[in-house]
Amino acid sequence: MEAVTELDEATLRGQADVWKYMLGFADSMALRCAVELRIPDIIHSHGHALTLSEIASSFDSASPSPDMTCLSRIMQLLVRRNIFTAHRDGGDSGETLYGLTHSSRWLLHDSELTLAPMVLMETNPTLMAPWHCFSQCVKQGGPCAFEKAHGRDIWQFFSEKPEFNRLFNDGMSCATKITMKAILKGYKGGFDDVATLVDVGGGTGSAVAEIVKLYPSIKGINFDLPHVVATAPVYHGVSHVGGDMFDEGSIPNTDAIFMKVIQKPKYENGSCSLDCNRTHYIYGTSICLSH
Repeated sequence: MEAVTELDEATLRGQADVWKYMLGFADSMALRCAVELRIPDIIHSHGHALTLSEIASSFDSASPSPDMTCLSRIMQLLVRRNIFTAHRDGGDSGETLYGLTHSSRWLLHDSELTLAPMVLMETNPTLMAPWHCFSQCVKQGGPCAFEKAHGRDIWQFFSEKPEFNRLFNDGMSCATKITMKAILKGYKGGFDDVATLVDVGGGTGSAVAEIVKLYPSIKGINFDLPHVVATAPVYHGVSHVGGDMFDEGSIPNTDAIFMKVIQKPKYENGSCSLDCNRTHYIYGTSICLSH
């Protein structure tokens, strides 16, 4: 009888796990909702915890009659996920007050270090669609999931869709600022002997801009696809160059090449097509200097 009871408990736990994974997307969508509504920004701007009605009253004019029941349910879920705090008002109203946590502070749009653009990028329906193509990838092989979902690779898609190009660049830029802050803090003096530096696949240039800011003697070059650098902002000491890193001779000649978050280098005839005399390989916050 005891063995049967243990089996039943294990079976029920297995069922609970399936439900958890099946509905895991709800957390991402609730997080996206909070970012889209700028709920963390609203609470932060007031400087203290707010009631639901106070939060809703700060929504933009396009939301004249927000659904308070829906908002309440979303906030309750995010409280359970430690995105917000919740406590009862000590006054006469007894309403629930919602405040920020260390997690929700990462969702402030105007913060120097924020993940809000990355949340909007990763949960965008266009970038979620490839996740529905996993079984096709297994059964059919061939193009990656993004190509199966949209009929072309991600770089071509972004070159044709300026709004998604901007969405992707904003997401990557916010993550880069966080990564570079950690790298430059731990990699002290790492670029002392570099006079010219090119960031290969540098997006809109935020990474090389941070390096040049700390090492102003460096002449920085941000190198990426033409449609990417076309939208890059102006940074002091940084020039933007468009091209394809896999086209031989396209990468500008500099003292050092900087690459961040390399996922899958392209190899031809058994050797990497990026033939560099001195390359800085950056994997997140782990750095390997190869001469």
